[in-house]
Amino acid sequence: MDLTIRPAVPADAPVVCRLLNAVDMIEIGREETDLGSVEADLVHPEAALAENSWLAFRGEELVGYGLMWDDSGADRIDMDQYVLPGHQDAAGRLLDLMEAQAVRRAAGNGAGRAVVHMHLNTNPTLDTALITARGWSAVRRYHVLTRPLTPTADAADPAPVQAAPAGLTLRDCTAEEDRRAAHALLQETFAEHFDHQPRDYHKWLADLGELIDWPLVWIASLDGHGDVAAMVTSNHRTAHGWINNLGVRKEFRGRGIAGHLLRHAFTVYAELGRDSIGLGVDTANESGALRLYEAHGMATHFAVDTWEVTLPVPAA
Repeated sequence: MDLTIRPAVPADAPVVCRLLNAVDMIEIGREETDLGSVEADLVHPEAALAENSWLAFRGEELVGYGLMWDDSGADRIDMDQYVLPGHQDAAGRLLDLMEAQAVRRAAGNGAGRAVVHMHLNTNPTLDTALITARGWSAVRRYHVLTRPLTPTADAADPAPVQAAPAGLTLRDCTAEEDRRAAHALLQETFAEHFDHQPRDYHKWLADLGELIDWPLVWIASLDGHGDVAAMVTSNHRTAHGWINNLGVRKEFRGRGIAGHLLRHAFTVYAELGRDSIGLGVDTANESGALRLYEAHGMATHFAVDTWEVTLPVPAA
């Protein structure tokens, strides 16, 4: 049956969500994509779906989906692609279209090349031979970690793995000034992390989307030192509560601050009735984040590789 490809529109969110959950079932054994997250992607103020999204249909069945975005404003371009097994020709056609658009985006930014990144499950539905033949290679591995939560164990302030320092206090980010402070802290604490793309405050807000719950975003302050850490969490995902970011200023790492923030999230989310919480971590993170999370009872749920290709931008 012939393949047809068109851009996505916001009304496609339910069919895209079904495709992503079909891929989830194959790759990780359970559906973990929520409709709200898909809708947020498709209404993002910078989505430009007509140029940066692709739906591949075989008859009435959606068999592939691609989405591209440009956070760097330079040569770094990001994309996601999902395809059902048995439809690798659709994957190849989407790769053609998406790589060409990545080159156009980089050229529009004045860059001489496009350095394109894509995240794939370590056992993906996409045949990785398709991308290795096109010059892609895996450059980084991330683990999605989860931890079960129970009201009796976690809502009672469990014994800490490492005591938080005296004088540490937490506040939420319901106030605008605290949201700006959290943004500044996360830009600072993630500045040296692999693949970090600096975002101004308004870009950061847009990326968080309308589903962010500001009482579940916290700043940690230390007497005599001011604000030293921030953590963004989300409660809209169907599968788990989620820790989007946890950053501690470099000079205050190793003092139990991150562990205290984690335990706070465990307690709050258990009280909210969630039975698990998750996050993603770069396994090569030099701050020791993976060890920290494992010490607090988090375990690998699945793994994701960052794949990269560098494409030349033709001379004008």
